Amino acid sequence: MRIALDASSVPARPAGAGVYAIELVRALAAREPRRDGFALFAAGAWPRDVVGARRDWRIEPAPRSRARRLAWEQAALPRRLAALGIDVLHSTHHTLPLRPLRAARVVTVHDVTFFRIPDRYPPARRLYMQTMTRLSARVADAIIVPSGVVRDDVVATLGVPRGRVHVVYEAAPASYRPVATDAARTVAARYGLQAPYVLSVGSREPGKNRVRLFEALARVRSGGCDAGLAVVGQPAWGAAAEDEAVRRLGLGDVVRFLGYVAAEDMPALYSAAVASAFPSLYEGFGLPVLEAMACGAPVLTSGLSATAEVAGEAALLVDPLSVEAIAAGLRRLVTDADERERLRALGLARAAEFSWTRTAEETYAVYRAAVERRVAA
Repeated sequence: MRIALDASSVPARPAGAGVYAIELVRALAAREPRRDGFALFAAGAWPRDVVGARRDWRIEPAPRSRARRLAWEQAALPRRLAALGIDVLHSTHHTLPLRPLRAARVVTVHDVTFFRIPDRYPPARRLYMQTMTRLSARVADAIIVPSGVVRDDVVATLGVPRGRVHVVYEAAPASYRPVATDAARTVAARYGLQAPYVLSVGSREPGKNRVRLFEALARVRSGGCDAGLAVVGQPAWGAAAEDEAVRRLGLGDVVRFLGYVAAEDMPALYSAAVASAFPSLYEGFGLPVLEAMACGAPVLTSGLSATAEVAGEAALLVDPLSVEAIAAGLRRLVTDADERERLRALGLARAAEFSWTRTAEETYAVYRAAVERRVAA
């Protein structure tokens, strides 16, 4: 096969879906050489570092800006695919060229948050994602989703036949593993963090449910627990609500907003944390859950959506709509060393069940099936 991956949506500071694209490319490039050819459409310098010296991978330029990328995707990309004789195109983030193509089309739909929790997006962005995801799902030969939760949502929300939707789990990057205590604390100290602190990872937008997390932290501290909270994530739509909540609750000296943190420092920050809190309202996968587990951090997360599916029995699951439930979970993790050790062991074992090697093999199988169906038709 001649395979093209559109990873043009990967930003300069990747998180979530951007990490997915990079790790998938890394794992596909690490497979044993086959009789396939790859074209990778991407912006910036990251592809060459990830692909390395593989001669069967061709790096193709793509625009960085969102507005230019839409025009490029619908007009220039189809022409380039035809010139390269591509058999299957995989878009790693929701959208596809809509015009008829010779190539089979595969798209990854990470979640349908913009339908289920529309307030998580600015109006223009929400309309774009709703429209393009719905249209792309209609023309796709196969849809990859990161969890059974998203599969069910895609079938119900987008009206896609269940047989065209394939669950392919993600994983924590291989660099996410426990860091020795002294080394982890040294990195944490560079960010102004001292034990004990709880780590909260994810972009600063309403769906991450941090206002309730802050309220829960305030309750825990009023009961005598002195844990702080470190927030890793770039400001996004609705970040001002988090700032206001911290001021209202008097947590200005307790909550530290670290912004974007380079990937090489994240394993240490997870390892030095007393726990990781991720009570998101809705996730398609919830990569921070596995990242924390892989680094040996006990996890508190939502009992709703894909986070429960990913965590299994290896995390403390709470009702994300209940401040009291979140507070009780935090209090338990901060004060109960035996519970932390139990969840640490379970989390390390759970994270080991997921791997990007498996993700790459299952994704490749989707490519093969999509091409065979296109040929048979």
